[in-house]
Amino acid sequence: MRIISPNNAWIMVCALVLLGGCSSMIDKHIEYETVQPDTFPVLRAVGYAPLSAQPGNTAGEKQLMAIKVSKLEAYRELAEQLYGQKLTSTTTVKGAIAQNDGLKSQVNGLVRGAKVLKSYAVGDTYATELELDMKRVYDLYITQVKPQKIKKVSYSFK
Repeated sequence: MRIISPNNAWIMVCALVLLGGCSSMIDKHIEYETVQPDTFPVLRAVGYAPLSAQPGNTAGEKQLMAIKVSKLEAYRELAEQLYGQKLTSTTTVKGAIAQNDGLKSQVNGLVRGAKVLKSYAVGDTYATELELDMKRVYDLYITQVKPQKIKKVSYSFK
């Protein structure tokens, strides 16, 4: 009968631990689930454009331009709500007196899924009301990206 020495036993234990760490001995299965928010806000925005200040030879041409401009202004307002507004400010001071003061605003973003609620004239101004239901935006996003989180991880030994 052969007895394993303590040194040999230690070497065998280390070898088993190293071999046990090999991924070929263990199968890993990961289940994913789609993540959905609890609530979806509805954003609203209104854009305005003066009718008489629009370019065009006729009242109809000016009205069409005012419709377009008011819609773009409403979209800009929605983008401000979604992405915020980047502000850049400069002030020049000379001899404790403000020489030049400036403020620049910029909005940049993509708005998908907005719906025109109303478009109408009020005196010399044209107004367009937009609505953006974030549930609709979420549905559009899900069809493209399909975000997931890990639902369950299970291991099995071969």
